[in-house]
Amino acid sequence: MGKTIVITGAGSGFGALAARALARSGHTVYAAMRNTTGRNAGRVAEAEAYAAEHHVDLRTVELDVLSQESVDAAVNTVLAEAGSLDVVIHNAGHMVTGPTEAFTPEELVAVYDTNVLGTQRVNRAVLPHLRAQRHGLVLWIGSTSTRGGTPPYLAPYFAAKAAMDSLAVSYAAELARFNIETSIVVPGSFTSGTNHFATGGNPSEQTVVPAYEARYAGLMDQVSERLAALAPADADVSQVADAIVEVVDTPHGSRPFRVHVDPANDGSEEVSEVADRIRAEFLTRIGLDDLLAPHAVGQVAQGSALSAAEAALMTEWPDRLSNAS
Repeated sequence: MGKTIVITGAGSGFGALAARALARSGHTVYAAMRNTTGRNAGRVAEAEAYAAEHHVDLRTVELDVLSQESVDAAVNTVLAEAGSLDVVIHNAGHMVTGPTEAFTPEELVAVYDTNVLGTQRVNRAVLPHLRAQRHGLVLWIGSTSTRGGTPPYLAPYFAAKAAMDSLAVSYAAELARFNIETSIVVPGSFTSGTNHFATGGNPSEQTVVPAYEARYAGLMDQVSERLAALAPADADVSQVADAIVEVVDTPHGSRPFRVHVDPANDGSEEVSEVADRIRAEFLTRIGLDDLLAPHAVGQVAQGSALSAAEAALMTEWPDRLSNAS
């Protein structure tokens, strides 16, 4: 049975590819992006044309992860149109490149705002609904940089993705007893097929850059070339979209916690296996191993009845969203 899915940052790259692949798999997909009537109007038209050509349920919705008001309004739209929401995919992200010292603290905050706080805004809008219905999937698009090999000049982005991964791991345990499942899809470096490098930002203050350029001349070009050389000839960014579809289509309760799609094989998968095993062992040691998989505690203890608080929340949810928007 098809699910209703919201995927953030779906104007291009992983997001756009995943939105189309999920729609082809039979789901109702909301490709969320900002500036749908302005800068991204062309991408909205492309999504509409794709849906018509392939006879799939691919829709777009205005959503800026930097604005809680925008996020709340987007979720309101989805629930009003589709009547339900089953899966949220945290994909929106922004990359910056350059010597770490050259970035101001405010510029690092901006990267964190998109890649980390954006997911929190979306969760705060979506999770009350998923908790009330006692079912759902939160799927995070991470990065092998969190635990794998990391080239220089990408520190703000890497730090933000690591923070997002840590947030995802904590959320997984906190949502398990609401029967909400967590999966983390971890792409490696794809040097073509996305706009990460083309649309990436740079430090606004250039006073420090010459000193680094004198010692590290052409470093970013060298990194891109060497990463491309590591990737096998058949590496294709669509592999990430395929992995997302496979996770979503896997039966609830048996989805993998983490899936790597890493053509360059930077070592992240090996390190993650150890880290995730230790997490599972630690939760088991302290008697919280039930947090390793989604389940509904209330349904086990009290049948399928909702608690009074959850029933009230389910009733009030449309009004809360209308007021928020």
